[in-house]
Amino acid sequence: MRWILLAAALIASPALAAPPASVAVAFERQTVRPVLAEGEADRATHRAVSADDPVRIASISKLVTTLGVMRMVDKGQLDLDRDVSDYLGWPLRNPAFPERPITLRMLLSHRSSLIDGGELYIVPLGTTLRERLADPRVWDSAHAPGSGWFHYTNLNFPVVASAMERISGERFDRLMHRLVLKPLRLDACFNWGAGCSAKAMSRAVVLYRASGEVAKDDLHGRLPDCLVVPAADGSCDLASYRPGDNGALFSPQGGLRISMRSLARLGQMMARQGKGFLSGRSYVEMTQARWRFDGTNGLGEDGAASGFFCAYGLAVHRIGSGGEHCRDDLFADGTARIGHSGDAYGLKAGLWWDPITGKGLAFFTSAVAPDAPIGASGFTVAEESIVERAKR
Repeated sequence: MRWILLAAALIASPALAAPPASVAVAFERQTVRPVLAEGEADRATHRAVSADDPVRIASISKLVTTLGVMRMVDKGQLDLDRDVSDYLGWPLRNPAFPERPITLRMLLSHRSSLIDGGELYIVPLGTTLRERLADPRVWDSAHAPGSGWFHYTNLNFPVVASAMERISGERFDRLMHRLVLKPLRLDACFNWGAGCSAKAMSRAVVLYRASGEVAKDDLHGRLPDCLVVPAADGSCDLASYRPGDNGALFSPQGGLRISMRSLARLGQMMARQGKGFLSGRSYVEMTQARWRFDGTNGLGEDGAASGFFCAYGLAVHRIGSGGEHCRDDLFADGTARIGHSGDAYGLKAGLWWDPITGKGLAFFTSAVAPDAPIGASGFTVAEESIVERAKR
């Protein structure tokens, strides 16, 4: 009898009630097709996850932020190779290399010499980005900006967002809604700011850690009390925020909430080489490799030269093209793909497409442990499993 009760308790445990929420949507240039949806978007209500439920998609946000940059480049508002100090309104320099300007191209390709210094890329309301970048812990003193050294760094994107805000005069979430999300007709938003409908918010995917603990977005059908990291005193007065002072607020590096169906539609646009949305030149600028791993010239987010990052453009990760030092063939078929991965709060995600055939996949899986086993590629077994199942 004791074993029966124990088994019943285990079955009722929230952590074991359902498999981790996982969704995959396949796409071609003209079609979108959900191929996997399992687990619960909210374990408390047992709401099943679907291809239409928005989730915090982590670093795939970088690619989407860069679409906004390139739209501004196409309009002549930004220049990839101009000193970004000109846009920020104050000098941005690595203290170890004070004569070397830093450009948007360097920031978007992780060759700026900025580093995260732990989680210093999270800048609360009331602190300016300029104040944060005065901290020596966010600078690589051994490698100059633009030297060819790659160090995957979240903090690059708050700098980019600050430049976008200051030139446009708009808060980042509103700017991205106007430049990218609304034109593509996507019900999506950064940090639950401008762009997400009430319906989307009601369908939010709650992110759980592998332990079963809630990690993010347990919204209970309403907006968070504060859309950004509050000020040190706990206040959250966004009305007084001046665009350009702190581009980190709406998490340009990871804060996009979007469903896999919508992410697949964005992937379709990219699979069509941005036609009707980006200039041909901007598409090439984004997707052409600006850095290639030779075994010694760069580090990933974890500070390791693992071969997970083997070729990188402007917030576009190139995988599967082979190479002596590469471990990036997620699809295990030797086909070169482009896109980006996401990894935060127990989520692993990907948006990948074959630029030749236009076929692609948008997916996420959740409740992945920080020490989850790595598969045959540099990706986790959990990611490889989703991709393999999506092929069937």
